[in-house]
Amino acid sequence: MNTSEVAKLLGVSTSTIQRWIKQLELPMERNERGHYHFSSEDIEVLKKIHEQLQSGTLIQEITPIKEKKKPRKGIVKAVEDNLAIEKLNEKVSKLEMELHSKADSVASYQLLQHRREIEDLQAQVNELTAQLEQFQKLFSKLNIPSQMEEPIVFDSSKGKRKKKNIVSSLFGFL
Repeated sequence: MNTSEVAKLLGVSTSTIQRWIKQLELPMERNERGHYHFSSEDIEVLKKIHEQLQSGTLIQEITPIKEKKKPRKGIVKAVEDNLAIEKLNEKVSKLEMELHSKADSVASYQLLQHRREIEDLQAQVNELTAQLEQFQKLFSKLNIPSQMEEPIVFDSSKGKRKKKNIVSSLFGFL
């Protein structure tokens, strides 16, 4: 029987049956699709659990007889063609080696590119240093005294001041 048939037989929902199986860790058999398949003994165990719950026993207090879980049966295909697997392994190894080689060449190229950029920057720094030294030599040869060394004198002569008339001084804000 499947889960829904057992649930109808006991008068409970399918999720209740599934919950009992999980919470009580019942060793129920499953089919190839993972659905529960109940034998007559499994149905009797579930009927006893249902009776205990109907009589007021809590699900945590129910201790059903735990059988050893039956191991799941499955079919493992035997390796039929070892030659094909060996060829596949060889191809994978070859691809891995090519990948590592390509990665090494890319890293080498990038290192050479960075080295060229650093050498160009060093040449520019050396050129700028030489130009700076030339400017310092020219500046020291000119020996121009700075204007700050001469005193600053303000013109103390008084210019003509316009006389304001009385009205404009009173209303100067206009």
